[in-house]
Amino acid sequence: MCQWRSLITAVLLSAAGLASAVESRTENSGQLVLEDVPSIPQSIVDKLNRYQNVRSASFRGWDMDGTGLFVSTRFGEVSQLHKVEGAGGARRQLTFFKEPIGAVATRPEHRQLAFTMDAGGNEYAQIFLLDIDSGKRMMMTDGKSRNGALLWNKQGAALAYQSTRRNGSANDIWLSTFDGDTQKDRLIVKAEDGSWWGPAGFSQSGNQLLVLQYISSTRSLAHLLDLDSGARTLVAGGGEDDSRNFPAGFSQDDRSVYLMSDRGGEFTQLIRKDLASGKEKVITADIPWDISSFVLSKDGRRGAFVANENGLSALYLYDPRNDRYSKVDSLPIGVIGGIEFTPRGDKLALSLNTPKTPTDTFVLALGRRPLSSGDLTRWTYSEVGGLNTGQFVEPQLVRYPTFDIIDGKAREIPAFVYKPREAEGPVPVIISIHGGPEGQYRPVFSSTYQLWLETLGAAVIAPNVRGSAGYGKSYLGMDNGYKREDSVKDIGALLDWIATQPDLDAKRVAVFGGSYGGYMVLATGMHYSNRLKAAVDIVGISNFVTFLTNTKSYRRDLRRVEYGDERDPQMRAFLENISPNNNVEKIRVPLFVVQGQNDPRVPVTEAEQIVEALRENGNEVWYMNALNEGHGYRKKENRDVFTQATALFFATYLLKEGQKKNLALNQP
Repeated sequence: MCQWRSLITAVLLSAAGLASAVESRTENSGQLVLEDVPSIPQSIVDKLNRYQNVRSASFRGWDMDGTGLFVSTRFGEVSQLHKVEGAGGARRQLTFFKEPIGAVATRPEHRQLAFTMDAGGNEYAQIFLLDIDSGKRMMMTDGKSRNGALLWNKQGAALAYQSTRRNGSANDIWLSTFDGDTQKDRLIVKAEDGSWWGPAGFSQSGNQLLVLQYISSTRSLAHLLDLDSGARTLVAGGGEDDSRNFPAGFSQDDRSVYLMSDRGGEFTQLIRKDLASGKEKVITADIPWDISSFVLSKDGRRGAFVANENGLSALYLYDPRNDRYSKVDSLPIGVIGGIEFTPRGDKLALSLNTPKTPTDTFVLALGRRPLSSGDLTRWTYSEVGGLNTGQFVEPQLVRYPTFDIIDGKAREIPAFVYKPREAEGPVPVIISIHGGPEGQYRPVFSSTYQLWLETLGAAVIAPNVRGSAGYGKSYLGMDNGYKREDSVKDIGALLDWIATQPDLDAKRVAVFGGSYGGYMVLATGMHYSNRLKAAVDIVGISNFVTFLTNTKSYRRDLRRVEYGDERDPQMRAFLENISPNNNVEKIRVPLFVVQGQNDPRVPVTEAEQIVEALRENGNEVWYMNALNEGHGYRKKENRDVFTQATALFFATYLLKEGQKKNLALNQP
């Protein structure tokens, strides 16, 4: 303990003596720039090694014969595509790139798949066609535009996708058709209003396409596009009232379409709409949670959908003949990723993540009847660095009161609380704030949280402040526009709640968050610095006006709907007023700023300007910038240094002198 404290003291004294100069160094072959970040003690590197060698294996699609499946996993620096032939089988690597694989779409009736990949995190993903047997690949797109949302038709003869190919900024839909080795591309939907358009489902015949028009987190529309005539028909949404409408696919006979919509209430419900009559049937009216995904088997005999129930996933099997459904109770409690039936419809594959296990791929055997199922089999067993994950802490869901009153009672904010095992006395707290802002923290496996719990002895609290998804459309829209700082007040209310908990130390609290969560970190520092000891801002917004001006053009209008239009003088003045970069004198807490040089969402200038302003104000600032990353770190070597530096940062500013408990960080 004394040895560790001496090291920290020496580091702090050294930093104090060189306050007027920025100490800079690079790591990872010059790709990671660190400014005023102390050298990481070897004891930290050694201790955290196991936590940094956790893998996952996310399901990415079935092979065409349904005997094998594809997963993305990392055996080097970044995730690549692998094939698994059976339960517990070896992962055979199919791609070998320096950049991680993005979206994957297996091509029906062919031994091929399409995937996306960008360069250095710039998010200008290109689409590639991969031959599974030979390993040969070809680029399908122009090498310059941003492409995604891949969707094959039922015959594998056409691929629809979203692309900025037309002018570099509009989120249009394109269609590529194939005749042998000949590929023909055509623009099928022009995005003229700044909204995002993407394909959602082909008809069985392939001449109709369901498309999504995304305007904001609380407003989206579903359309039906005739690919022969180009005629487009509104299927769901529109009008004065905001609603979320997500097209999910056609029925087997093409007479109906499936939608997930909250037009009838707070949550997105599964709806079947008859195209001829326009009549709709709400299928999941008795599930008071968002339906987040829906799939049908190839023969249309059975379906499946996932509900987000208080942050946890529930899987249901569905019978299209009578619209009945049944919950699958054999799954572990966790969060479900992609789901897909085999081509024969006899199995359902899914990704599953729990607080104690990283994402792995599972296969559910199905019975003869659409609502019957058999065993759930684990196909991949991801490595966890030799850690005993059975000892990992599971979170407790709490609801704490915030500032506004609803029907005579304080509104309650949901939060997941992780507390260290065998803690002595009040423990320090790290508040981890999700991004989005229309995101949601869900209790997934996090080696980072477990690292903080075990090595720092700190509790972790992950709140879902107003504006978070998963709690209804009213809650989702509560932070829009001029209500932006109401979500920051929810963090203030959390600080109040922490002060009422005898096992939590309200005098040793840090905040941590990325993207919009990074803004929340900075804003919390603006308003509550006297109640904080440390803050970590990862790719965060420091000024809404400069952010909206400099974020890539293909997403600017989408963000204006959420944050406000900076071109309006009144809104511009409001955004300037609440921006942390204009209030640095109020931020009186040590800050660690983390950025990727190629970030297209929150440009590097957002980090540079807050770091410069804080330094000019005399604040303690650590700064890390990865030159080969974008919106977050995807390369293991960069993530490793970031994790180590964050642990050192929290240890420096959160842990008390003379602390009696065993400090795991200084153990060999």
